[in-house]
Amino acid sequence: MKKNLLYIVTKLELGGAQKHLLDLIRGLGQERYNIFLFTSADGMLCSEASSIPGLRVVFSKFLDRPLCLWRDVMVFCEMVFFIRKHAIDIVHTHSSKAGILGRWAARAAVTSAVVHTVHGWSFCDGQPGWVRDFFERLERWTAKITDKIIVVSSCDLGRGIERGIGKPEQYALIPCGIDPGRFRRECGDNSLKKELGFDEDVLLVGSIACLKKQKAPQDFLMLAHAVKPLAPGVKFLLVGDGGLKSEVLRMRERLGLAEDVFLLGWRRDIVRFLKALDVFVLTSHWEGLPVSVLEAMVSRKPVVVTDTGGVRDVVVEGRNGHLVPVGDIDKMRDVLLSLLRDGESRERLGSAAAGSLGENFLLHRTTEAVGRLYEGLV
Repeated sequence: MKKNLLYIVTKLELGGAQKHLLDLIRGLGQERYNIFLFTSADGMLCSEASSIPGLRVVFSKFLDRPLCLWRDVMVFCEMVFFIRKHAIDIVHTHSSKAGILGRWAARAAVTSAVVHTVHGWSFCDGQPGWVRDFFERLERWTAKITDKIIVVSSCDLGRGIERGIGKPEQYALIPCGIDPGRFRRECGDNSLKKELGFDEDVLLVGSIACLKKQKAPQDFLMLAHAVKPLAPGVKFLLVGDGGLKSEVLRMRERLGLAEDVFLLGWRRDIVRFLKALDVFVLTSHWEGLPVSVLEAMVSRKPVVVTDTGGVRDVVVEGRNGHLVPVGDIDKMRDVLLSLLRDGESRERLGSAAAGSLGENFLLHRTTEAVGRLYEGLV
């Protein structure tokens, strides 16, 4: 008899956690589970989720990322009603807010198993002390009613145990997986340069990031501003959108970067975008395990990323990429300039990056590991 499995995620924006979830749903198949998805009605991947065969999607008009008491109460009631109506056996939550509300709704509805995946903890060093303490306490409290906590990086595993969130035996380390074959099948071309009006020999530095505090898009602009006087021909591309877009646009104008930094919004041709880049950069202030870095590495691109979250699980300094301290624009500038001036170094690091991702980061391995976890619970 098939089990009823419900996934809950706050919003299906075009981010790594959301793409990971949809890949997981596709990979599990329909022979063992009746699969449901509960999420916000707003999100770029909503249509993609709706098109997955056999997946039943519920779009909530109340679920949203900002805290709002009355909306959150309505969402909680929606979740409890849905779980009871469909006799859900396993509730698996993703993202911080859905992770809190969804797990408590699952327990209120007396679900057999509750699982949560941490794509970076809800607390981080950049928050005010009282905010960080509030979210830590909330995570500790909610871990008590969680059967399994999946973390995508060893950093999040250590941080959760160190902060007293659950017990070590509750944790399972299952990295996000990607499909390297996709980047070979959709090999892309260099037509993006022509599309954007660049000459063939223009060097491109790019990033894929939601425009929110976590990803620090302002640091990306500061990096471009620091590099511009020393490498005036280099262009910077930023794929993504979000709440900080207006601030980023104003900052771009203030720094005189209108002709050097291009905001491309969300794009679905990520393989093509990565193909056109010479160096991939990520300036995040905190992370779980950024899928964009995995995609850049498998695309044979040298990566320059801030040393945060789970990037140390995949990037070894100087061997297959570069790690720089969070917020250290000068260090990132120096590393980036060195790569831009040395094509052989870019080729060497890109080749090493593509060959360094082990089987744990393959999509089918991730799906198999999560499936075994479910079987152990029910």
